[in-house]
Amino acid sequence: MATKPSIPKGTRDFGPVEMLRRKYIFSTIEKVFQKYGYLPLETPAMENLETLTGKYGEEGDRLIFKILKRGADLDRAVQDGSKSLAGEALRYDLTVPFARYVVQNQNEIAFPFKRYQIQPVWRADRPQKGRYREFYQCDADVIGSTSLLNEVELVQLFDEVFTALGLKVVVKINDRKVLSGIAEVCGQPEKVVDIVTAIDKLDKIGREKVEEEMREKGVSDEAIKGIAPLFELKGTWSEQRPRLEQVGWPYPPSRSKD
Repeated sequence: MATKPSIPKGTRDFGPVEMLRRKYIFSTIEKVFQKYGYLPLETPAMENLETLTGKYGEEGDRLIFKILKRGADLDRAVQDGSKSLAGEALRYDLTVPFARYVVQNQNEIAFPFKRYQIQPVWRADRPQKGRYREFYQCDADVIGSTSLLNEVELVQLFDEVFTALGLKVVVKINDRKVLSGIAEVCGQPEKVVDIVTAIDKLDKIGREKVEEEMREKGVSDEAIKGIAPLFELKGTWSEQRPRLEQVGWPYPPSRSKD
């Protein structure tokens, strides 16, 4: 009996109807991006392994699809995990390839440089509902300017894209400085990546698993105790602020406000 054809786990086929819908969505997004002066960019599916590693933290590095060098022994690579056997890797996201492109072509680029990119990325993750090993990302970035007007424009851009697609959404604004501040206030600024990576999974794995992951990454129990009130925050900022002040934020619980 012939083996039934299949595709790799974590990947999908898209039939004609789905493709027409996807193309409509992509073209709608592109029209808005171009209206705001963003230019299209494409980078190779593969990047040099050294370009990608060390950019996503320890967990991210484990999820990079590495490509063995020609003639490399697969069994040996599986046994010792040697990086020397892999020269390239499938791109993990669009941000690092964009940064590499800018550095490589900085003498030919006019700054500030506004680019958008819609391409597939690959992650060696465990396939599960809603999580795939191959999926599309859509990025829009400005580089070469420190003006906060760029941030305002990006919010307008997102709003116009969703409006054009007929989707009602709430745009939430975040700042990496807030996340860095959490780690600093808790006394472990060097652990900001580990803390943020764990907190990002709160909706997926729950508070107990998040705290367990932080401990495994070397985050102290005292720091976790300081972060704990953030797990329970709900409502608007006017509702959250009294709660934060009650538990001592933005100061550590053990530190006086005086």
